[in-house]
Amino acid sequence: MSFRSLFFVLLSSLLSAATTAQSIEQRVDSVLRLMTLDEKIGQMNQFNGFWNATGPVPAEGNSLERYELLRKGGVGAVLNVQGVKEVRALQKIAVEQTRLGIPLLFGCDVIHGYKTLTPIPLAEAASWDLQAIETSARNAAIEATAAGINWTFAPMVDISRDPRWGRVMEGAGEDHFLGAKIATARVKGFQGTDLSAPNTLAACAKHFAGYGFVQAGRDYHHTDFSAYTLYNTILPPFKAAQEAGVATFMNAFTAYNGIPSSADSFLMRQVLKKDWAFEGMVVSDWGSIQEMMAHGYAASLQEVAELAALAGCDMDMESSAYVKHLAEAVLQKRVPEARINEAVRRILRLKFQLGLFDDPYRYCDEKREAATIGSATLHKDALDMAKKSMVLLENKGVLPLQAKDEVVLLGAIANDRTAPLGNWRVSADNGTAIPLTEGLQAYFPNLRWATGPMAWSGPEAFHAPIQVNETDTSGWAAAMQLAATSKTVVVALGEHGYQSGEGRSRSSIRLPGLQEAFLRELVQQHPRVVLVLFAGRPLIIPEDIRSKLGALLLAWQPGTHTGDAVAAVLMGQHNPSGRLPMTFPRHEGQIPMAYNDPTGGRPGPSSDVFWSQYNDLPNSPAYPFGYGLSYSKISYSKPKMQALPDGRKVLSVEITNNSARPATETVQLYVKLHANKAGIPAGKQLAGFQQLQLGPGAKQSAIFVLTAESLALFDANGRKHPAKGKVTAWIVPNSADETDSINFVLD
Repeated sequence: MSFRSLFFVLLSSLLSAATTAQSIEQRVDSVLRLMTLDEKIGQMNQFNGFWNATGPVPAEGNSLERYELLRKGGVGAVLNVQGVKEVRALQKIAVEQTRLGIPLLFGCDVIHGYKTLTPIPLAEAASWDLQAIETSARNAAIEATAAGINWTFAPMVDISRDPRWGRVMEGAGEDHFLGAKIATARVKGFQGTDLSAPNTLAACAKHFAGYGFVQAGRDYHHTDFSAYTLYNTILPPFKAAQEAGVATFMNAFTAYNGIPSSADSFLMRQVLKKDWAFEGMVVSDWGSIQEMMAHGYAASLQEVAELAALAGCDMDMESSAYVKHLAEAVLQKRVPEARINEAVRRILRLKFQLGLFDDPYRYCDEKREAATIGSATLHKDALDMAKKSMVLLENKGVLPLQAKDEVVLLGAIANDRTAPLGNWRVSADNGTAIPLTEGLQAYFPNLRWATGPMAWSGPEAFHAPIQVNETDTSGWAAAMQLAATSKTVVVALGEHGYQSGEGRSRSSIRLPGLQEAFLRELVQQHPRVVLVLFAGRPLIIPEDIRSKLGALLLAWQPGTHTGDAVAAVLMGQHNPSGRLPMTFPRHEGQIPMAYNDPTGGRPGPSSDVFWSQYNDLPNSPAYPFGYGLSYSKISYSKPKMQALPDGRKVLSVEITNNSARPATETVQLYVKLHANKAGIPAGKQLAGFQQLQLGPGAKQSAIFVLTAESLALFDANGRKHPAKGKVTAWIVPNSADETDSINFVLD
């Protein structure tokens, strides 16, 4: 009997046991005992897809080296290998040609869908609909697993207050309370209730920790934030993901207290693995172990490999640092083999949890792939999510449109099938979005439209910068002439999907190229302009333009169902219900900006100049966090408070729909602590929200329960302090509304 046959006999003796945590640990130990040091380190190595696995074996170069390493058991996971045929071919090598036959993990950035794209994550966050967000992640898992994927590098739970940073499109915005709720929903959606089911993905909470605080909003740049910010703003969504059972964490590219995250034993060993008792696996970001040399933190690949392994980074993505240097480090006793064993145990545990040892090809069903990719259910839910994500920011009675209205459509994105797909869509093809022209033609069969000036040119690809048109005015005059012939103008402008996302920081977050000037002229000449704004981040629309708009609908980057979703909202087939998850500033000079910035010692206003202000600009944003309009008129009663004997405070308000149109109202609870010994609290904090479905003329009560524990804050040492003393609370439609407040004391 061969060694591999003996190995699988050993494994099969354990297969009859119930798949409990204890039995998985026993099976992990049984495999670990059989592994050589090189095989253990191989499990800690992840490569990007390096050749067409269904094609000929590579003959030379880097691909051949990686292929040979794979056959020797030197690869534990791959990424960006997609499709059942490719996945099966690579898995077959791992299972049938290596000594121990340990299956591979197949990772992919499934961020807002696989082939069927939902809105970008920031847009989904704007729905504030946790069930819809969970369903979106569940559908993404169903579609991606049908193509052989078993691990996604999502959700990104980084909090950021700087919209210049392109990766805000990938997260849930600026607020840790909302971010934590969404992190939980996304983890539950990806992973389902049984990680071993063939339609669930292992999720990955990223980027641990503080990547969203890059200075000047410049991707991969320096970060500098306090321990107070770490505990109270950055960590809560990560903790929520861990409590939801997230399978993996990913390190940040950035540093905390001068230590790159890939070598930060405080974050990985103390906080994550000890304080939070996280039993999953930690993976580096792409090349982040190697990049510690560029940080100036270490001098060689050998040194960074040792630092990362000692700090608790279990898997190296694309640096090749572990496979090149860890064996020598262990043999020379610079890295204890116990540290290697711990990392490999976490990796093997995940593979057992996914059921890969029981069936390495459980994600390789070609019939399921054919039946699932692009199914009707996926498209139905993607359309629903797109409609729920849109935020109505302005409306002077122009919307909703009527089928009898005389309408023309203009704009750079009016007939674009690629730009609205958004970034982080590595598996979806260009040209697959339903354009706005098609969406509106369903209501206006004879719709007239013109693009106006070209917005961009050149390649539309993940690695290539978008070439913005700054000079060519072709089409401008024709568009203005068309606008003059109609009562109402819908104009579709904004960012291309590849103008936000990783590596897409922008110093100016205004409409790119000629679009702002084109829009300014349009609103000066036409009284009924509806701007449909496509964006992957908060954008700045100057006041002189905003004040003249008839309506402004923030469509974000809605994905596959762009045109039909936007049209449904414009026509009133869907009553807009989205609310901003991130503040929209008036000017870049206000950035970073968030609704819950601490007030400082001189909040003002004052009659003199000696208070916290700009001399040339209001402190207030263009649109605050939590803001969004509806086609219905919604009113709030004065809030009420009941103090219970156990110290809980029950706050309530009655919400009324004073219109004949059904509405979804997101009721938001904000609090301000007036004395906090843990540290200076934010000016106000989101402490709860509820979505009410209100029929015409309907009334409902929104009820919230607050405790000293629920409003607790952490000090700079990570100690939790329940809230005490005076608290002011508001139950309102957005963070800037302070119409009615209620005060109480927490003991």
